[in-house]
Amino acid sequence: MSDGSFFPVPVLCMLESVDDIKGAKRIALRDPNVEGKPVLAVMDVNAIETVSEEQMEIMTEKVYGTTDSAHPGVDAFNSQGRLAVSGPIQVLNFSYFQTDFPDTFRTAVEIRNEIVERGWNTVVAFQTRNPMHRAHEELCKMAMDAVDADGVIIHMLLGKLKSGDIPGTVRDGAIRKMAELYFPPNTVSITGYGFDMLYAGPREAVLHAYFRQNMGATHFIIGRDHAGVGDYYGAFDAQTVFETDVPEGSLQIEMFNADHTAYSKKLNRVVMMRDAPDHSKDDFVLLSGTKVREMLGQGLAPPPEFSRPEVAEILMNYYQTLNK
Repeated sequence: MSDGSFFPVPVLCMLESVDDIKGAKRIALRDPNVEGKPVLAVMDVNAIETVSEEQMEIMTEKVYGTTDSAHPGVDAFNSQGRLAVSGPIQVLNFSYFQTDFPDTFRTAVEIRNEIVERGWNTVVAFQTRNPMHRAHEELCKMAMDAVDADGVIIHMLLGKLKSGDIPGTVRDGAIRKMAELYFPPNTVSITGYGFDMLYAGPREAVLHAYFRQNMGATHFIIGRDHAGVGDYYGAFDAQTVFETDVPEGSLQIEMFNADHTAYSKKLNRVVMMRDAPDHSKDDFVLLSGTKVREMLGQGLAPPPEFSRPEVAEILMNYYQTLNK
């Protein structure tokens, strides 16, 4: 950044043509996700600069660790124009998030205020875009116990549905039911924010850490292959990046590095798989996402070691509506 701070991913307003805004000192930024494309923000135009192909290649490699166009993030980043418009931005509204997710969407300021109101000092953040099963629940509890946290913020990614996604209302209901029944009172806050995955792996993990620091969390859970896609990143690159690439002092938030969690048949509890080196795969209750969806669609609840019965019921009801 201009002040020397480390920021992991460039946030750019890139256009193919600036003919319509030449000479403009202030422009409207319209919302492509809402019918009619209403004005989302206004920008004071300080500069319009051409980004060269060499610069694009350098940024792509730095951010994504590859220039392979088969990588969805690389493809999206390079499909933009090459004219960068920059300047201060005044946000006027938060797109469809406040209307579509009124009980869940919160700004960073709102979350910080809630943390104060709850009287929390040490706060763990957990990111998800899926319903939470036993392994996710227990991972949050492990992190809270490890850092003696007052609470955990389950911070959902909100956005337009992609094929196979569970609707936000269903996911929200399942997570709230889990929190209500299986966490002590005043230890969980369920919120969400609007952001599309970049699939930038390690660099995106750092960006996510900035988001959680800004909302007031003191710790952030970074799991195996966080924000990864395909085989572009190592299983723990999103954890080691904080030691190799992030300058000391750049972040105040601390990372809680996690491995896969699963129910151990030997120990009769959920554990991190790295903490059970004497286990084979057969010693864990492991189900693929495809298998779980098949079971739910057939009205079959996954085993209670994998999913809480109350959560499974909500998800079964949803999947069975798809089969009618």
